[in-house]
Amino acid sequence: MGRFSMGRSKLSNDEIETRLGALSGWSLRGDKLFRELKFGSFVEAFGFMTSAALVAESLNHHPEWKNVYSTVTVELTTHDAGGLTELDFELASRMSELVTRFGA
Repeated sequence: MGRFSMGRSKLSNDEIETRLGALSGWSLRGDKLFRELKFGSFVEAFGFMTSAALVAESLNHHPEWKNVYSTVTVELTTHDAGGLTELDFELASRMSELVTRFGA
């Protein structure tokens, strides 16, 4: 299996619930992982997004996100799998690590 094909199999509902329970701050919104982050300023929000973009690119797995001033909303899903995969949880976990650096 190639570097970018790993973790792209759709997870079962039980697997999703188990992984979600270990992922603080994230919830399910429809069939996507969701998190809203509030930073102290636009610069902090944008700094988080810049760092998260580098992580997403390294995983070849990109978020659906939006930024309005100091708020960033993130939705994660794997479109080609038709739902959540291990990659979504990996990216969410790595984004959560970045959150503490940028003060959300």
